[in-house]
Amino acid sequence: MSRFFLGAFGEPGHAFPMLALGARLAARGHEVTFETWSRWREDVEATGMRFEPAPEYPLFPTHGEPFKMYETVVMACGHTRQTVADLRPDVVVHDILTLAPALAGELEGVPVATLVPHLYPVGADGFPPYALGARIPRTRLGRGLWRTLERSTQAGLRQGRAELNDARAKVGLPPVARLHGGLSERLCMVGTFPQLEYPRRWPPHVEVVGPIMWEPAFHAVEPPPGEAPLVLVAPSTAQDPEHRLLRAALAGLGDEPIRVLATWNRRPLAEPIDVPANTRLVEWVSYSQTMPSCAAVICHAGHGTMARALASGCPVVAAPHCGDMAENAARVDWAGAGVRLPWRFVGPGPLRLAVRRALSDAALAARARELAAWAGAHDGASRAAALVEGLADQSSRRARTNSISSGASPDTTSIGSPEQLHNSTTARSALTSSARQTAP
Repeated sequence: MSRFFLGAFGEPGHAFPMLALGARLAARGHEVTFETWSRWREDVEATGMRFEPAPEYPLFPTHGEPFKMYETVVMACGHTRQTVADLRPDVVVHDILTLAPALAGELEGVPVATLVPHLYPVGADGFPPYALGARIPRTRLGRGLWRTLERSTQAGLRQGRAELNDARAKVGLPPVARLHGGLSERLCMVGTFPQLEYPRRWPPHVEVVGPIMWEPAFHAVEPPPGEAPLVLVAPSTAQDPEHRLLRAALAGLGDEPIRVLATWNRRPLAEPIDVPANTRLVEWVSYSQTMPSCAAVICHAGHGTMARALASGCPVVAAPHCGDMAENAARVDWAGAGVRLPWRFVGPGPLRLAVRRALSDAALAARARELAAWAGAHDGASRAAALVEGLADQSSRRARTNSISSGASPDTTSIGSPEQLHNSTTARSALTSSARQTAP
């Protein structure tokens, strides 16, 4: 049995994948502590994990305030470090946007792994900038065009590195030279479909494990009666406060020969919405119970919702609102498993046409079923758990070797210096680039 410390802030798109990983590790007999927001305490403890309340600082700017991510990281690091020091885990696993556990693990000399609960954000030669939502170029001219913009992209990454290094200095860590310095160089797990990743040469410590999915327990919700195709409207739980997508869907699909199940996801409706006869509007719905019966899913292209739809064999109508949603929408369009509707076009008419295409294009449905079959044969949480176990085993073997070579008892619990941990290779199994990444 190993001890693991997991850390993720509390937004569902980041807390849920980490909760799924922790639940799988606990089920495999390990001692797991999960530090996250208090709203998930009961769910964490129900899986057999130990809950640790995380400092709850706002991660994203509100009301026009400047972005202060690294200030919150520094504030949270002291609390998290003390917890890590008390627990002495074999491995720390942190969410890509939750850096306090990563810094705490490094300060305490514990191996650190990163969980990326969406597409891999690191670019490659000729790729468009991540989150822009542009498709990968198909020609040499297109690749050259994106290379001309690389300088401005690199400038933003260097600024991010400078801010990270300032935070590292404040907690007593040396600077990092690499860009994307918040990602582990030991083990980086990417929780998405490999079919959504553009072909590239993958670093040896990075593995696309497949979607890592979890959702709170909820009762089954009855769809509208009838036999017509069922379309689910699944808006973001964090974006689009005016419910523009939801309102456009209900206004545009009321006269279509389909059934519509829509949810406002427990986010207040400032004004009433007219609900057509073919539609049922509810506060919440279990995606895992509902999506397998759907013919299409309309969403903002948040990664968790999109991945669940594809794992259920549903083509996606993706209307990206902000953040990395544009990238997700571009990838599902590129992979041939959905229809992309840019946010500026979201309205009843364009959304109706997008849904018609999603329902009538047999190739989209077939591709979604292919991804569902892949997900059925490749459980992301299990693969990630195995990789984390491997990192713990490797660190344990290194600790025993260090103890014996220093003349200490083989039972000594030292895990080696931070420098030794930093320079060692990841415990992940050696896979070829084509085996790790099977996108078309």
